[in-house]
Amino acid sequence: MNTSDIVVNENCISHKVDITKSSNELSVGFATQDIFQPQTTVQISANPVSVFDVAAYILCKLGTITTIKLQKLVYYCQAWSLVWDEQSLFEEPIEAWINGPVVRTLFAYHRGNFQISEIPIGVPAKLSAEQKETINAVLNFYGNKTGQQLVEITHLEDPWKIARTGMSYDERGERIISLESMMEYYTSIADR
Repeated sequence: MNTSDIVVNENCISHKVDITKSSNELSVGFATQDIFQPQTTVQISANPVSVFDVAAYILCKLGTITTIKLQKLVYYCQAWSLVWDEQSLFEEPIEAWINGPVVRTLFAYHRGNFQISEIPIGVPAKLSAEQKETINAVLNFYGNKTGQQLVEITHLEDPWKIARTGMSYDERGERIISLESMMEYYTSIADR
């Protein structure tokens, strides 16, 4: 399947998007301001919301932010969705990197950029009202913090520490932060 369309993200700029679907992969190329951007391939999942949709919504709400801050905000959106909505917000795994939680597919997309202002392959309109409410609550609490402050906070919390058990503080790693550890920890602090 091939398609080319103009997509308007909620509260965002419109983009020309070329989509190619084969088996269980989706290749997306996009153009903004008449500049074609590199193609990105993402896995299609049963969950219609991806980390890119969540990230695009965050950027629509906050504008340009650092990529490290974006990574921590999608992590907290996932964590609090597990607690408040009792379901994951997106299916992409979160890894316990040196600088805190990171979604590798999102990192691959923004790699090499210090700041980011939009994610044209994300579609905020896919988010339900409940999901937007959760994200908005996360942004209200964490959105005024810097990326470095969010890194420091995640380093104090159990899900990141548990995933990095046995690793030195500066050791690179790809261990997954489990949804179970996130749900358990954030439920425990929500009850305080």
